[in-house]
Amino acid sequence: MSVSFQLSEEQEALRQLAHDFAENEIRPVAAHHDKTGEYPWEVIRKAHELGLVNLHVPERLGGLGLGDFEGVLIAEELAWGCTGIGTALEANGLALAPVLLGASDALLEKYVAPMMEEPRMAAYAVTEPGAGSDVQGIKTTAVRKGDKWVLNGSKMWITNAGVADWYFVLALTDPAKKARGGMTAFIVEREWPGVIVGKKERNMGQRASDTRGITFEEVEVPAGNMVGREGDGWKLAMAAFDHTRPAVAAAAVGLARAAMEHAMQYATERTTFGRPIAQHQAIAFMIAEMAMNVEAGRLLCWEAASLKDAGKRNTRVASMAKAFCADMAMKVATDAVQVFGGYGYNEEYPVEKLMRDAKIFQVYEGTSQIQRLIISRELFVRGR
Repeated sequence: MSVSFQLSEEQEALRQLAHDFAENEIRPVAAHHDKTGEYPWEVIRKAHELGLVNLHVPERLGGLGLGDFEGVLIAEELAWGCTGIGTALEANGLALAPVLLGASDALLEKYVAPMMEEPRMAAYAVTEPGAGSDVQGIKTTAVRKGDKWVLNGSKMWITNAGVADWYFVLALTDPAKKARGGMTAFIVEREWPGVIVGKKERNMGQRASDTRGITFEEVEVPAGNMVGREGDGWKLAMAAFDHTRPAVAAAAVGLARAAMEHAMQYATERTTFGRPIAQHQAIAFMIAEMAMNVEAGRLLCWEAASLKDAGKRNTRVASMAKAFCADMAMKVATDAVQVFGGYGYNEEYPVEKLMRDAKIFQVYEGTSQIQRLIISRELFVRGR
């Protein structure tokens, strides 16, 4: 049995579509959104028209029903354009993943199907001020009262919080059990009474992304808005990462590839001691390292996505892809700044932004340290 790294015609077409979109629609406005922090609604509308968002929504709900592998192909290209705008485009995927896994048909028809008809956004609201890497430490509670749940608590660092129509929310319904059946998931609408959305955070990078805190004060959630069964929230919230981490890792690959390409172009144009700096071994070797790592990272993403599409457990490889690609993107972007020298430190040149944008890959969707914890547990506990 042979293994092929050759993409199908359809996959090549999807990748080319995403690349052309990134080149023609994302890159020309990336600097503007980085400077202003303005949410890229116009880009999102155009991406929606082309089917470059909500990739995994099944056909019965109006989506394309693409696999995780196609998702990583598209994520890399969009991120090559700009990871801030790419994160805004991809954030729906994280909110949708647990909903597609566990929601009732009624919820899917009410909240997911409309997202295919027009550009609507959603958000994954799990992280809290005191519960980031330690999700089991969440304190948001939901108490059953008749045919409703009453939600109280706070979430933090929620991507799309200010623009989403609805949130996937994880809450404690049995504090004694916590992750072992004590957490339940809900769909909560942004406009409901008691939902308070905070100010847009001023972040180091990926400024086009809308990141805010959310507070829930006596929010009444219909019982029908529970995602899955009572107590299944933790499993749904964590299962989503097996689908989304390969795509986030692929976005890191896209950023690294962009940084490498900028470094290569500059190295052929900039001369020192009578020749282009690309001909100096110190620079040539730095770019060779970039190329090796970009290729290695991409293959990890492809493996993680392919395993999931084949119905196999991919937790270990998904975490490997996320950790490796996040750390790699930061290193490549930093080295690209070094290749540019003083110019690389200046915001008039492209690599300064890439270095700022890269850092968050080591933090969101599970820090690089948490990924190593997951990998080691998979190796020593599960033996694979």
